[in-house]
Amino acid sequence: MAHYYDKDTILYLDGALVKASEAKIDLYSQTMHYGYGVFEGIRSYRTQNGETRIFKPVEHYVRLERSAKLLNLPYTYSVEELIEATYQVLDKNNLQDAYIRPLVYAPANMSFVPNTESHITIQVWKMEPFLGEKLLRVMSSSYQRPNPKGFHIEAKACGHYVNSILASQEAKANGYDEALLTDMNGNIAEGPGANVFYEKNGQLFTPSLGNILPGITRATVFELAAGLGIQVTEKRITTEELKTADAVFFCGTAAEVIGWDSLDGSGFAKNWNDSLGRKIQKAYMALVTETSIKETINLV
Repeated sequence: MAHYYDKDTILYLDGALVKASEAKIDLYSQTMHYGYGVFEGIRSYRTQNGETRIFKPVEHYVRLERSAKLLNLPYTYSVEELIEATYQVLDKNNLQDAYIRPLVYAPANMSFVPNTESHITIQVWKMEPFLGEKLLRVMSSSYQRPNPKGFHIEAKACGHYVNSILASQEAKANGYDEALLTDMNGNIAEGPGANVFYEKNGQLFTPSLGNILPGITRATVFELAAGLGIQVTEKRITTEELKTADAVFFCGTAAEVIGWDSLDGSGFAKNWNDSLGRKIQKAYMALVTETSIKETINLV
């Protein structure tokens, strides 16, 4: 099992820095029983000049607030105070290359009546490459993403990730590295915790919004592609179409940018090292570590 904390680990809880081993959550929390909470996944990096830099903290904390409001969770925290708290937690734990997990959770509430308060914690830990470092063997999942009319699918809500866990565990049980889920109409949606892009004829394509989480790394790929002169098109994508791609990759805060080896055992036309995804991967690492793109060639 992964090791997230020890007796000296510090986390942020409701405005205070406390030891992780001493922090407590109410076992009657609505979040514990119903998955009624929201969270973010954020990364920090050691930059080329040795500083600690959180990647796109404003965008992440703005989305955390939006997620809370979509779920009617009371939210009283400012972006500025949470960014400051996050840097404090990183410093207290002597971490630079780290994964950051803010969580807004509900108090004791065994009913469905609205809450009058919420709690917040920010936890950090060192994370190895989330999906490994090899190209991924991906499986078409038997699970679909939830109907967006049943959830606020654009919210990063705790309960939504039961779906992700089921899909990812199914893929691994069948000998694959990760899953790919479709939406309720059978079109490609996303991975359990990452958005998907594919290359065809010198362009990139990705599923339209509506049935997917609008990822912050996904938005970053659009920015990087524009800078590299690569056209990106959002559209509905079928599994059959995806299997004809020249190359495919996942992107997400935890996953970063990682290429695929195959989908359901079917490989792709291009060598990953010659793909647009590889260019995006190198550009992404240069961006987050504040390194020139030339110096990043050997980083990935």
